Amino acid sequence: MAPEVSERVRWTIEDLENFPNNGNRYEIIDGELFVTRSPHIKHQDVAGLMYAALLSWSLQSKLGKPFIAPGVIFSEADAVIPDVIWISTDRQAQIIDESGHLTGAPELIVEVLSESAADKKRDRDTKLKLYSVQGVIEYWIADRWLKLIEVYRRENGILKKVMTLLEDDELTSPLLPGFRCQVGTLFA
Repeated sequence: MAPEVSERVRWTIEDLENFPNNGNRYEIIDGELFVTRSPHIKHQDVAGLMYAALLSWSLQSKLGKPFIAPGVIFSEADAVIPDVIWISTDRQAQIIDESGHLTGAPELIVEVLSESAADKKRDRDTKLKLYSVQGVIEYWIADRWLKLIEVYRRENGILKKVMTLLEDDELTSPLLPGFRCQVGTLFA
């Protein structure tokens, strides 16, 4: 007799409310639960430098604001914690609910790669697809080992890789008029 096959468990944001606050990061993508430990301190440093660069530009431009490691709830079965996001002032009013939760796509998401192959694959494949479907305009993936940034931009409704920037290159974006940052400074 063949063993009984059960359906795949689908996790929701409601389930997350019952998880312990133990330093782990819990994300759900298409109902699948991903649990990771708190990132390496160098990972957090790169995210912090990225946030600082975006914050400095945002304070001058007054066009929006970056946030570090916010929860983004796209749906009951899709809730993630990107390393850094940037949201325009106009968009903030549309996607931040009364409880202060983000319930839609910010214009820019930045992920700093972690060391494990599974985490890298999730950032480069699973999250790329999710962010594309949800309407993110630009997605930056920072690789702290190779000191480079992969830039994805929305083209014909999906996020496509448009460039890879190395240490000596300058990071700019049509989304952020006047923003300029030498890539190497983000990995200092």
